[in-house]
Amino acid sequence: MVLYLTSILSVCAVWAANDRFESRWGGQIKTQGSVSWPDDESIFQLVGTRPYYDGNVSFRLKNQLFYSDWISLETHYEAVLSGGDTRHKVGQLEQRYSDLFSNRPITLSGLNDDRRLMDLTRTVEQDDRYIFYHRLDRFVLALQPAWGVLRIGRQALTWGNGLLFNPMDLFNPFSPTDIERDYKVGDDMVTLQLYPNETGDFQFLYVPRRDLTNHNVEWDQSSLAGKLHFSSGTTEFDIMAARHYKDKVVGIGSTGYLWDAAWRLDAVWTFLQGEADKNNFLSVIGNLDYSWIWWNKNMYGFIEFYYNGLGNDDPSQAYIDPLINERFLRGEMFTFGRTYLSEGIQVEVHPLFKIHFTVITNLSDSSGIVQPRAVWDLAKNIQLTFGSTIGYGGVGTEFGGFYIPQTAFLHKSPDNAYLWFTLFF
Repeated sequence: MVLYLTSILSVCAVWAANDRFESRWGGQIKTQGSVSWPDDESIFQLVGTRPYYDGNVSFRLKNQLFYSDWISLETHYEAVLSGGDTRHKVGQLEQRYSDLFSNRPITLSGLNDDRRLMDLTRTVEQDDRYIFYHRLDRFVLALQPAWGVLRIGRQALTWGNGLLFNPMDLFNPFSPTDIERDYKVGDDMVTLQLYPNETGDFQFLYVPRRDLTNHNVEWDQSSLAGKLHFSSGTTEFDIMAARHYKDKVVGIGSTGYLWDAAWRLDAVWTFLQGEADKNNFLSVIGNLDYSWIWWNKNMYGFIEFYYNGLGNDDPSQAYIDPLINERFLRGEMFTFGRTYLSEGIQVEVHPLFKIHFTVITNLSDSSGIVQPRAVWDLAKNIQLTFGSTIGYGGVGTEFGGFYIPQTAFLHKSPDNAYLWFTLFF
């Protein structure tokens, strides 16, 4: 892996030295610290529930090479050192009580490329307290003739109009509770974007993936999809069709304006293949956001409704549902229930200091998550972020905590507080 990365960086350096190429460099260094408080009745009581302290340092180096006006190569190298009490305690649980995780395995590895076409990730060193790994998160060749854009390699793509939940985004979506959204994790894929006319475009993608059992690229582990985007007046529309793993998926979305507010609506229907005892299911998001000025401060707010037909209003039953677990492990689903309402507000206290407040509520059991945070631009290239994630709700609810089936332990994500320091270059 080191030789491979060295070769790529050497090629970038040689190309950059050639007068026929234009090179752009950039990146960031981010340090993160957090403290979390596991519930005394949670499964962590088996290994101790004192506050857990964790840390993370990540380095990302970005390069983009341009040859003429229509060929470019983008490369992002990433190195991450991560560890702390949570890793140590989870390792103890997995080692001592592995039977408790038969339906939802816990992994101590960092990001891996087990499913991806190219293995561009290597673990340098790890133990029960930390892991140090490095990887290529972007490695994509782009061709941009007049009729469209063809991109081949490791890249990121986002479909859909969701603000927190995004059922149309099948490919490495963000979790609705993710605060860090600088970069999506890259996937190996081929994407093609065509511009048939001035009012629309067509996107096509193919994501080859490997089967975890035999490590071969398999059709039923891969994705093939297309999306048509067009507009009529001030309203825009998306029509999507996909073969995603074994399932067939179709979706339709639209965006527009209601007075000075923007609205978005997506509906995605998944046809489950090979699941005779399961019904096909519908996922829907609808949101509305608006910006205004109040007390001479820039304000922004949004509200979003999410429905997931695969979810279960009983979180303990959802916890052991194999279809839900499969999508959790693939990073496509992040919640157990069916209906959610999210609200968020942002206040620009100063052009360099913003306060955010987000609430996600499970409408069926009235539990939820509160996420206050602040972002402070200390300098042109230095940013400080601090905040917390706090769950609320009674016992037996998704976010308040529910008992893992056949155990006396609560499944409840610990409340936490965090502090991030980011240097851009």
